[in-house]
This record gives sequence, structure tokens and C-alpha cells, in this order.
Amino acid sequence: MACFQRAVACALVLMSLFVGLSQAKDLLVGGKTDAWKIPSSESDSLNKWAEKARFLVGDSLAWKYDGQKDSVLQVTKEAYASCNTTSPIEEYKDGNTKVKLDRSGPFYFISGAEGHCEKGQKFVVLVLSQKHRHTGISPAPSPAEFEGGPAVAPTSSAYTLRGGFLVAFGVLVLGLILM
Repeated sequence: MACFQRAVACALVLMSLFVGLSQAKDLLVGGKTDAWKIPSSESDSLNKWAEKARFLVGDSLAWKYDGQKDSVLQVTKEAYASCNTTSPIEEYKDGNTKVKLDRSGPFYFISGAEGHCEKGQKFVVLVLSQKHRHTGISPAPSPAEFEGGPAVAPTSSAYTLRGGFLVAFGVLVLGLILM
């Protein structure tokens, strides 16, 4: 009976691990409320922030900005590269914008304020599919790869998730063996 209880406890731990990892996140762009602005330097670029994070289908990006002076435009890769603001996929002007990342692949965002994109107020987010969430097999390419820039070394968070999964799985198997 005690072995059965251990196996059930291990199964519950494993299920909670899956539930915890599968919840979508709301991510504040740049990690702070005043991040949607012309960067003061290359290292202040929102692409640097995006390269360090991993975005998953179901996550949402949130912007806080002055809607009277700026806007957020979701654009094509071509419009991103040329800072073309004339035909955005979506335009947000409310100052409190939230965009759900509803598919895998790149999402391109630029400022709608005149001249801001040309001065670096833009970024690209690469969204991973759900199947990449737990595996840790291959970290996502950097957003810079979609701009032709150098790739940034991947973060180790995927490997940490895989290690946590393996530990929980091992505990479950051990509990079943001891039954």
C-alpha cells in the first residue's frame, strides 16, 4: 500500500510539472514599462532582450507606452527591414497593448512614430511551437538570424527544464519499481 501511495505521489508531481510548464505567460516587452522607446545604444536594443528570452505559442507580449506619442505596428519581414509603416498587419495605439503569440515563427514589431523605427525602435520575436516546450532538444535560433545578424549563444533554460523532467520521471519509475 505504501508503494502505491508513493507511485501516486510521483505521478502527481509529474502532472504538476507538465501543468506548470504549459501555462502561457504575459511578458512585458523589454522587461520594464518604459522599454518601448528609441534605444540609447545597440546594447539597449529590444532585440537584445528578445534574444535572451524564449517565447512559446500562447504567450502574450505587453507594451506600456504613451499612446498619444507612439504606437506598435506588427509588420511583415520586409516592412520590418525597411521600416515601412504604411500597411501594418496590426496597429496598436492604446498605450497598453497586448498581443497574443498564436503561432510559431517570427513576429516583427516596429514603432509607428515617424523616424523611430529607423533609429532602432523595433524588434523581432521568434515563437517556439508547443512541441519544443519540454524537449530541450534544440534551443530557438536568435531573432538576429531573421535580420541577417550574428546569432547569440542559446540560453540554458531548455536544458534545465529537460533535467527537471528527467528527475520527476526517474522518481516516478523508482516509485513503480518499489511497488
